Amino acid sequence: MDIIAALGGSIWTIVTFLVALSVIVTVHEYGHYIVGRWSGIRAEVFSLGFGPRLLARRDRRGTLWQVAAIPLGGYVKFLGDANAASAGTGRRVDPALRRQTLEGAPLWARVATVSAGPVFNFILSALIFAVFMVVRGVPVDQPTVGQLSPTPPGVENALRPGDRILAIGDQPVQEWADLFAAAEALPPAQSYDWTVARDGAEIEVAGPNPLPTRIGGVAPRSAAAEAGLRAGDVILQVDGDAVTRFGELREKVEAAGGAPLDLQIWRAGETLDVTLTPKQQDIAAPDGGFEQRWLIGVTGDGYFAPATQPVGPLAALGHGIGQVWQIIATSLAGLWAMISGQIGSCNLGGAISIAESTGQAADAGAGNFIWWIAVLSVAIGFLNLLPIPVLDGGHLAFYAWEALTGRPPSERALRLLTSLGLALVLGLMFFGLSNDLRC
Repeated sequence: MDIIAALGGSIWTIVTFLVALSVIVTVHEYGHYIVGRWSGIRAEVFSLGFGPRLLARRDRRGTLWQVAAIPLGGYVKFLGDANAASAGTGRRVDPALRRQTLEGAPLWARVATVSAGPVFNFILSALIFAVFMVVRGVPVDQPTVGQLSPTPPGVENALRPGDRILAIGDQPVQEWADLFAAAEALPPAQSYDWTVARDGAEIEVAGPNPLPTRIGGVAPRSAAAEAGLRAGDVILQVDGDAVTRFGELREKVEAAGGAPLDLQIWRAGETLDVTLTPKQQDIAAPDGGFEQRWLIGVTGDGYFAPATQPVGPLAALGHGIGQVWQIIATSLAGLWAMISGQIGSCNLGGAISIAESTGQAADAGAGNFIWWIAVLSVAIGFLNLLPIPVLDGGHLAFYAWEALTGRPPSERALRLLTSLGLALVLGLMFFGLSNDLRC
C-alpha cells in the first residue's frame, strides 16, 4: 500500500507540475507571439509542448497552432527561424518577406518581441497577486476581529466577528502593530483578557494568544512538509514542553541545532504526534545580507482573521507589481549571494525540487497552487532575462551589442556563444538536479 500511495503522490506531483508549467510557458510564448505579430513579424508555429504533433489548427494568418506530445514547455517559431529557439536562419527567405522574419525586423521590433515573453510572465503574476488582494481585501485600520478559526482545548476564545480590539491584558491597542507588540510583552499563555468594543459597549472577554503556534503556511520541501504538517495545525508541545507562542516554537527549533524534534499537534479535534528534523537554510537578514538558521518551514497564523475592507483594482494592481518586483529583487540578491559565496550552492534547486514544491502547493488548495504559479512565473521570467545565449536575455545582449556597434555579432561569434550558452544552461540544469538528490 505504501508503494501505491507513493506512486499516486508522484503522479500527482508530475501532473500539477505539468499544469503549472503549461500555463506559464503558454503565457510566455504568447507574449513573444502577439508582440511579434504587432511588430510585423510572422509566426509560423505556436506549439505547446515538443515532439510529435497531437493536435493542430492553422489560423487565417498562416500560423500553425499545435499541441505536441512532450509537455515540457513550448515555443514560437517565426518565419525564417532555424529552430524553436529562434536561432539563425533556417532557410532562404524571399527578400520581399525578410521584414516579416525576426532576423530581418528592425532592432526595436526584435527587442520588443524577445522581451515580451518575460514581461508577460511578470504581467500574469502581477494580475494573480492583484486578484488575490481584491478577493481578500485589506485589514481595516482599527484592529477588528474577522472570521474565527477553531481552537484546541484549553484555549479560550469568546471573541466575536466585529469586535474592535481596545486592549489585551494591560496593553492598549490602537493599531495592528500594537496587538503583536502586546503579545510579545505579556507572559506566555494560551489565553488573555481582551478589552473590546461590541454593540456600542466596552467589555472584557477571554481571548487567545495573538501569536499562537497555529500554522498558517507550510513551505514546500521543508521539514514540516515532509512530516505532513498542514495549515491550520496547532503545535501544542515540542519534546514534551508546552508552547503557547510562536516565538517559543522558533526558540525550540533554533536550540535543537538540527536534532529531531517530537511535536504534539492538534488537528481538527484530534491530537497527533509527529517527529521532524529542522533544516539549516540561508535566509535574508535585516541588514540585507544572509544568515544561516535552523527552520522547520512553517509560518504562524492567529485564531481569527482581521476584518477587511475592499481595495480598488488600481491599488491592487500596484500591490501586484510590487510583489513581482520584490520577488525579482530577492532573486537578484540570492543569485549574487550564491556567486559571491555568501550562501551555499544547495540553494539552487532543479526540476525535482520545483515539481515537488508545485505538488505540495496544490495539496494545500487551489488558492495556494495559483499563488505558486504566480511566484514561479516571476522566477521563470527572471531566469529568461539572464544574459545567457539561448535565453531571451542572451538575445537582448546581442541586440545591445548591435545597438552600440551598429552591426550584429558575426555568425561565427553567434554560433560559439550559443554553444557556450547551451552548455552553461545544461550544466546548471544538471547541477540543480544533483542538488535535488544530495542536498
